[in-house]
Amino acid sequence: MARTESNMLELGTPAPDFALPEPATGRRVSLADFQDVQALLVAFICNHCPYVKHLRAELARFAKDYAPRGLQTVAINSNDAEHYPADAPSKMIEEIEIAGYAFPYLYDEDQSVAKSYRAACTPDFFLFDDRRSLVYRGRFDASTPGNNLPITGADLRAASDSLLAGRSVSREQFASMGCNIKWRVGNEPG
Repeated sequence: MARTESNMLELGTPAPDFALPEPATGRRVSLADFQDVQALLVAFICNHCPYVKHLRAELARFAKDYAPRGLQTVAINSNDAEHYPADAPSKMIEEIEIAGYAFPYLYDEDQSVAKSYRAACTPDFFLFDDRRSLVYRGRFDASTPGNNLPITGADLRAASDSLLAGRSVSREQFASMGCNIKWRVGNEPG
């Protein structure tokens, strides 16, 4: 299992725009669809990654816990589905059911959105405030497959709690770790 760390996009970066298909509904979902929410979590995930599978139930719980508090979650799969068919849009629909996701799960076929966020791995988390300015990027928590630490979402929950309470989010943030995004041949970030 190859480990890749997130790029740690600079705090304060404006949320890059997106408008992507949601395989489960057939509709397009865009950044503008979240303009009235207090906070937005953009999570780059996929179906087959063991790091995502490790925390997917807790990610689903996190999204359900925070939605009533004004934090919406949107997940994006940017993997090359031609070479990784387990990440195909039809399989994303199955993954929503298995994982219990109650948030949009979008497909970034041309991988342009992953590039604009400088996403590097799955999972890779980006938390934005009401002005869509980046306040947190990094790991869900310290748990990874095989390290026997409990999956709590502690890092992301602490950042979200601070943001929603109007406090500054700690700048001590740790890179997410997971499988690298499966770039299409010739489409790798430069």
